[in-house]
Amino acid sequence: MAKLELADIDVTDKHVLVRVDFNVPIQDGKITDETRITAALPTLLDLLHRNAKIILITHLGRPKIGLNEDNREFSTEPIATALNQKLGIRIKHVDDCIGESVQKAVDLLENSEILLLENVRFYAEETNNDPNFAKQLAALADVYVNDAFGTAHRAHASTEGVTHYLNTCAAGLLMAREIHYLSMSIEDPARPYVAILGGAKISDKITLIENLLDKVDHLLIGGGMAYTFLAAMGVPIGNSLVETEKLDVAASLIKKEGFSDKVSLPIDHITGREFDPDTETQVVDEPAIPDGWQGLDIGPKTVAAFGERIQASKTVVWNGPLGVYEFEKFAQGTIEIARQIADSQTVSIIGGGDCVAAIQQAGVADRITHVSTGGGASLEFLEGKPLPGITALTDK
Repeated sequence: MAKLELADIDVTDKHVLVRVDFNVPIQDGKITDETRITAALPTLLDLLHRNAKIILITHLGRPKIGLNEDNREFSTEPIATALNQKLGIRIKHVDDCIGESVQKAVDLLENSEILLLENVRFYAEETNNDPNFAKQLAALADVYVNDAFGTAHRAHASTEGVTHYLNTCAAGLLMAREIHYLSMSIEDPARPYVAILGGAKISDKITLIENLLDKVDHLLIGGGMAYTFLAAMGVPIGNSLVETEKLDVAASLIKKEGFSDKVSLPIDHITGREFDPDTETQVVDEPAIPDGWQGLDIGPKTVAAFGERIQASKTVVWNGPLGVYEFEKFAQGTIEIARQIADSQTVSIIGGGDCVAAIQQAGVADRITHVSTGGGASLEFLEGKPLPGITALTDK
């Protein structure tokens, strides 16, 4: 993954098109979570310090095509206000991302100024990776920087297409950090190497499990997907979630070399009568779950067993919650594992998505080595798939 990085390129006096991931939640014109904006600040500060002329481009939500009153909620204008407050400088905003008005605003940019373009997904050509649209975006700049890891698994015009029309395409600081830690976990992890997988469905993680079995020392599986494995092993799971159409897949994975030696499944459970935050609960002190109950979280013995593996590890990668953490009664297993990771001396990598919310809920985000900003992107990276937004960057 030897791609050009920010430190490798000259940006002084140059127009730099920066693909950021500012797909933030907005309610009544106010941003309710600025995490993704904050994550991009190091790249922006570096470019400002080096007297670049910065053009920011992002998507926001899934708007209909075209900017109109019905689509106004997807405008990037509130993001300009938030950036203004964080950086202490005026952020210019333009109500399009290509065309004459945009080119005029770009031409007026001075060194160490920032222009935020309108939502790139107002154009269908963005997700279609239309070459002409990508060429128009590229024409705005001398240099391209991609700092949007969360969209790196999509071959869109602003993430992949644009690179065909600019000679210098580099990873931003956030992108480079993502590449560094996720590559390390695949190519050269400190050992023992432990992976923790959760989430509802085994179907979402089949490729990841197959890839990790060859690389990890231990694989800890929880969440709804664990019950499909237990069912495939003949363990009674009561009314727990099971993907019946994937039982044969689970059975074939169980037979794979290394599964029995490396994989740990829940040995006890927090169960509920119904899938409801206020349901009656009980601890089931063994792998088998009685009829009328469903497993909704890992139990205390599983937390302790998983914790021992974590404490002995040198590298931990975690993707997916281990219970229905949205329900307070069934969040404890996930929160306890988050704390176990934070309390360990291991290099810890959290693979984006729901796990990010879980570690924030546990209050330990600042004690994790690396929290990925891309759920789908980090999952595909760990599966060993090439990500178009990274592959397209200029090689060193």
